[in-house]
Amino acid sequence: MLDFDLQFWSWLFLAIYLVAMVGFGFVGMRKVSGSDDFATARDSYGPLFLAFAVVATTASGGTFIGLPALGYKAGFSALWYAFVYPIAVYLGVIICLRGIRRAGDAFGNRSIPEYLGDRFQSDALRVLVALFSMLLLFYLAGQLLAGAVMFNKMMGIPVLPALLVTSGIIMLYLVIGGAHADILTDGVQGALMLLLAIFVGYMFFSGFGIEGGYTAMVNRLVSLDPDLVKTLHPTHPVLNSWWDVFAIFVAHLPLGLLPHIGNKLWALKGNKAQNRFIVYAFTFGMIMPCLALGGIVARAVLGDSLIEDGAGANYAIPALFIATLPAWLAGLIGAGVLAAIMSTADGLVLSTSQIFANDIYRRTIVPRLKSTVADEKVDAMALKLSRITMVIVMAGSVWMAWEFQSMNVALLIIAGVGGMLAAICGPIYAGILWRGATKAGALTGFTVGGGLFLVLKGQLLSPSLFEGTFVEGPVLWALSQHSNAFSCSTIGAIASVASVIIVSQFTKAPEDAHLKKVFGT
Repeated sequence: MLDFDLQFWSWLFLAIYLVAMVGFGFVGMRKVSGSDDFATARDSYGPLFLAFAVVATTASGGTFIGLPALGYKAGFSALWYAFVYPIAVYLGVIICLRGIRRAGDAFGNRSIPEYLGDRFQSDALRVLVALFSMLLLFYLAGQLLAGAVMFNKMMGIPVLPALLVTSGIIMLYLVIGGAHADILTDGVQGALMLLLAIFVGYMFFSGFGIEGGYTAMVNRLVSLDPDLVKTLHPTHPVLNSWWDVFAIFVAHLPLGLLPHIGNKLWALKGNKAQNRFIVYAFTFGMIMPCLALGGIVARAVLGDSLIEDGAGANYAIPALFIATLPAWLAGLIGAGVLAAIMSTADGLVLSTSQIFANDIYRRTIVPRLKSTVADEKVDAMALKLSRITMVIVMAGSVWMAWEFQSMNVALLIIAGVGGMLAAICGPIYAGILWRGATKAGALTGFTVGGGLFLVLKGQLLSPSLFEGTFVEGPVLWALSQHSNAFSCSTIGAIASVASVIIVSQFTKAPEDAHLKKVFGT
């Protein structure tokens, strides 16, 4: 039975948080001036606030739940994942920020699929990337389900009502305020999440809740399992080799350019603020993984109890707070996790709505109509479609979360995210950094990268097909990586980049006039 004080404080903080988020939705509504503004909030926010928003969207509920769970099970080796992934994400943003903003503003892009379609002058690529982005709905469903499980733990709310409450609030403020509501709420959520990450870091370095402090905490971990304090964990499937660390790095390079994160880059006010935005975002991004330290502290404080009683490592952070903090402070976890979940979920909903309103309706259907439609009518219809599809997308994600609650949702999430990362790596990076990248190369790279990830992760090829051939060694090694989604994504990403480069050598190059528009010179 849940402690009454814990439930009271959790509900109180939840109510305050939700009222504030809906309030920001109405503020965003007053800022919306059209469908482009609804989709991108172009040139509207300064570098500091936008950095909070981008960091919050990047972190997601996985940072609050997944990283501490990994720390609880793998110990110190989990820190490779925790601190390598933000380095990769923001390095990727640094490489691509100027190119995406320059070309995106020149073409008036509202989404990453639209940017890629214009960069390579390919309607097929735009639609292909847009439709493939629907795989991110599994990511959204996983976020909602993770939040529902947390509310069940902290507040005693049944799973289905928790899903409906969470999704209803997100849907309300996004339908009202679009990208402005997304960024305003994410900016505040990001600040709250950073404060919690700093506090968890303090808990780790002080050995909070353990008599004897940090040294006693390490000794306690050694007594539980010596592997918990090793540089690499010898038995963990994603942390047992330096290849795994490299795979985590490469797999996360394109993460900051996924549609729900990359769309925010157009909201930065003025090009002169780009350097400050990068510094802020990178600094905040390196603080957020301190949450993984909480999982290590939880293992020392709670021992193996979460594994033994069947609760699971995902409860490491809330269980740690409940065990070591007053009820009112533990209640803040509910609001903190909600912030993490909403900050990713709202961006996913907004970017997915643009698949239908922008990439399919405005850029694919309207140009093919027999009669010309006035720009004002197209803009009004795109705005209406954005709001309608948000409701449909959220309803579908709630259904998916409910249906998959007894399945391995984590595998479904990484199948969506990992496949998308592998697919867009070649077109995005080659398209921004290399003038010689062609439409045929981009289409090939996207198809090869995404397809290879699905083949490896889904174990769709039998190893026996390659026995006795000259490629037997490397192919069998690649097929053996199916248990490590990051490794599958890295292999797919490398193949995507290689495919773009090779095919571009033998296919028609873009015209100079188009390249000048893309690269600005």
